[in-house]
Amino acid sequence: MAGAVRLEPWGPGDHGLLVRLLGDPAMMIHLGGPESAQKIAERQARYEADPNQLKILVDGEPAGWVGSWPREAGGEGALELGWSVVPEMQGRGVAKAATAAMIERIRAEHPDARLHAYPSVDNAASNALCRSLGFTLVGTDDFEYPPGHLLRCNDWVLE
Repeated sequence: MAGAVRLEPWGPGDHGLLVRLLGDPAMMIHLGGPESAQKIAERQARYEADPNQLKILVDGEPAGWVGSWPREAGGEGALELGWSVVPEMQGRGVAKAATAAMIERIRAEHPDARLHAYPSVDNAASNALCRSLGFTLVGTDDFEYPPGHLLRCNDWVLE
């Protein structure tokens, strides 16, 4: 098990962490491949401006990202959750602890929100995480992500 997991707002000094998460082909294998330097820089700016995009810290060290955003297809009040954890912290409960903390935060602000997660059907670890957090698998969806790449995902819902 990992050490103390804490969430903090995404900040200007977190670009290197984002490069590790989004620029590494192994990290992005279930999401259509690594993002370009320009796309990562654009995402960095968005994350800095969005209080729902958070850095995961383990014992004070950057370990990943967890975030939420409105999900238009899920109906009014629906939010999508996402997460990513650096390789050396995977398999240690970091993603589960961080996502559980994010769910608590969302529930405090939006108690009736319908939460969705859309891991690739091939991403066994993220699908297991959804199951372990009490999400219900309601089907599959196809997403174009990144543009030009069709991605088949499971639709997990937490009421």
